[in-house]
Amino acid sequence: MTTDPLELADWRRQLAELYADVRAFATEGPEVAWRHWLETRERLYRTHPQSPVPLADRPTFRVRHWAYDPALRFELPLEADASGSGAAEPLIALPNSGADTLAFQRLGRLTVPFSAGARSLSLFWMEGYAGGLFLPFRDTTNDAETYGAGRYLLDSAKSADLGGDPERGTLIVDFNFAYQPSCAFDPAWACPLAPTENRLDGPIRAGERLT
Repeated sequence: MTTDPLELADWRRQLAELYADVRAFATEGPEVAWRHWLETRERLYRTHPQSPVPLADRPTFRVRHWAYDPALRFELPLEADASGSGAAEPLIALPNSGADTLAFQRLGRLTVPFSAGARSLSLFWMEGYAGGLFLPFRDTTNDAETYGAGRYLLDSAKSADLGGDPERGTLIVDFNFAYQPSCAFDPAWACPLAPTENRLDGPIRAGERLT
């Protein structure tokens, strides 16, 4: 892990460009966008100085993933706090793989209409760092096929944003773009993790996997 500011700026720039491409290519077809995402992520993780993959592992690094499943792509409305008070949620600290404590605000819930039945996930706003939407989740593939502490769907502070419609209050949530946090590759990284309320009770065999 290096701290060169220009390298870090370039890493962020390339990730931002990648997700801009993903949103644009999705108009041709979500799977086209997904394949571009896989290929570009693998190249960046293998070659960029700011890659979370340890230096010794980069030359042989390959992205592992499940096949694209169009049934796991959704456009979902953000549901407000059930209390209906309209008051801002208090800041909370999500679990973290390191010693850092990051403040988040719960924005509301996203109800995902899985074929096995609807499940809901909390959507958060990161107060510190660069700010941004944050949607982590856990499922029963953790500890076996994916990182034990879960994966990310959205992290707009790091440009991981699949789009949505602000006028209708919706977000694109596509589990095929689920990815491991940096700490899955090297424990030197500290990552905010999914809270208990975002733990799904079944397997999500889509997106990035470790085995």
